[in-house]
Amino acid sequence: MPLKASRITPLILAVALFMEQMDSTVIATSLVQIAKDIGTDAIALKLALTAYLVALAIFIPISGWMSDRYGARNIFRLAILVFILGSIGCAFSNSLETFVASRFFEGMGASMMTPVGRLLLVRTTPRNELVSAMAWLSIPAMIGPIVGPPLGGFLTTFLSWHWIFWINVPIGITGIILAGIYLPEVDERNPRPIDFVGFVLSAVAFSMVVFGLSVVSLPALPIAYAYLTLAMGSVALLLYVLHARRTRYPLLDPKLLRHPIFRASLIGGSFFRIGIGAIPFLLPLMLQLGFGFTAFESGMITFVSAIGAMSSKFIAEKTFARFGFKRVLGLTVVLGSISTASYGLFTPDVPIWLLMIALVLGGLLRSMFFTGTNALSYADISDTEASQATAINAVAQQLSIALGVAAAGAILEISGATSGGELGLDDFHLAFFAVAIISAVGVIQFIRLPANAGQDVSGHRAAAIAKD
Repeated sequence: MPLKASRITPLILAVALFMEQMDSTVIATSLVQIAKDIGTDAIALKLALTAYLVALAIFIPISGWMSDRYGARNIFRLAILVFILGSIGCAFSNSLETFVASRFFEGMGASMMTPVGRLLLVRTTPRNELVSAMAWLSIPAMIGPIVGPPLGGFLTTFLSWHWIFWINVPIGITGIILAGIYLPEVDERNPRPIDFVGFVLSAVAFSMVVFGLSVVSLPALPIAYAYLTLAMGSVALLLYVLHARRTRYPLLDPKLLRHPIFRASLIGGSFFRIGIGAIPFLLPLMLQLGFGFTAFESGMITFVSAIGAMSSKFIAEKTFARFGFKRVLGLTVVLGSISTASYGLFTPDVPIWLLMIALVLGGLLRSMFFTGTNALSYADISDTEASQATAINAVAQQLSIALGVAAAGAILEISGATSGGELGLDDFHLAFFAVAIISAVGVIQFIRLPANAGQDVSGHRAAAIAKD
């Protein structure tokens, strides 16, 4: 592949993924104004957030099959188009029903953009350059949820909430054009039949779990709905596993967990992402309810963690080459969990600059972790299994982040009820400590890896030989 294309491929994918990651949180600070304009209330409109997440849960599992069947580049461009159409639908919505339906349609496009984009990167990048390429994809995953709330607040305050969705149109069209020019069609089409039963079971399982977790963290519906849907999702997931073991071409093949490095990356990453998922939920609330900041002020403060995320791009490749996946990932899990716990030590008396330094360091550590674990996932995965591994990873990431938000919300609710009903700083501090402990559990998976785990991807062995 020409050098120019090899350099621009991660950038094209990163821009598209940034758009998707940002859009998943951008309406959070604009719910009140949107609800007022379309004639509903903000609590009911939170169903739009849930609809987006449910669409991701339903259609991510089929992304690998569609990429193998029709070509990853074609599906990536189609996903952007669907995302654009969903955004236009949101901008034109004048009722709760049309807005929720448009968000669901938008989520259908987003469900393909992230896993198919990562698959394209894996298939167009030599394994020994994967860490550097993944660093670009880790940045939008970190920055998107951080930029979303303040950007949504800014556009809603100074322009109109409709611009939250209109800005996706030129970005998306540019992405489609550039993808057609620069992204090569390197994958061979695989005509394997679709696992329709598996698709139905996985759709029910993951959508019910995500819906239930969303109701726990954003109680727009009675909590009984959460328990019911979580139970339904768990049963459907069990049925899917039983089905996948018997079918010849499962949609998501659990046999991939036989690969020890892939398994460690998946499980360890899921634990750590629980804490990551809780931070965008907990931190703005603490700054607003506990510190007395406005939504825009809290958004501008939390935005500094993007500086740390972006800076990791310049050190990730050399760091993993020098020390290897085992050491770096183990250390980033421990230090990242400590960073999360440190947020539970801040009070209004602590200088803002100190809080911002902690956020920058936290962003750096979390971005390093994302870069490493996303690259490590493919260390013992063959090219023919890459689409399956990408889809499984994407599902696990969505579920763990949703679980993080739900866990944080449940801790706040229990702590607040115990202390009298109104949330205070102590409740937020407890929540940060709890999710930090859960995140730290992920280190167990990484310290058990051999010292040379993923050396063909990180270049760690080559660095060691050169040093000798």
